[in-house]
Amino acid sequence: MTVHLAAKGLSGSDPRDELVDHLPALRAFALSLTRDSASADDLVQDTIVKAWTNMDKFQPGTNLRAWLFTILRNTFYSARRKTRREVSDSDGIHAARQATRPEHDGRLAMNDFKAAFRQLPDEQREALILVGGSGFSYEEAAAMTGVAVGTVKSRANRGRRKLAELMHMAEGEELDMTDASTLAVMGVNHPVSR
Repeated sequence: MTVHLAAKGLSGSDPRDELVDHLPALRAFALSLTRDSASADDLVQDTIVKAWTNMDKFQPGTNLRAWLFTILRNTFYSARRKTRREVSDSDGIHAARQATRPEHDGRLAMNDFKAAFRQLPDEQREALILVGGSGFSYEEAAAMTGVAVGTVKSRANRGRRKLAELMHMAEGEELDMTDASTLAVMGVNHPVSR
């Protein structure tokens, strides 16, 4: 009997039974803080959930309304501090820049690239390695291979098209890799002529 009375407080009633009586005052206070009906309702709900789960921390015989208002106020300002540290990103632009691709995606794409690259004719592979992978100009690659500049450009362009075809890439689709040399071979951020 002593435990039962201690749990319910000195008056013999459970403070949880009184929560409903304080909802209108809590909502009015929440509305004055948030200035938005939906946000106020969410804040009141969060307050009631916190109060319910922490009822063992309520001191029987003290002011329940004041305790609830303190929870509501602290919840509001905690959420406000948190949102101040967050960047609004409704269109996902910031998140896309911050996102890190899983390592396995890069390895799988690299394996596909290597398999496709091995299938290219020697001249196209050579042109892509020299111009794309090694960063030589078309003129330098032409001098090294002993062919005309136009021939190097043609081989590199045909090699890129064939790689895209072998990798089942749609026209304009970007390759999901972070390896700069591979991207250069594929012609990403690589000028058509130098």
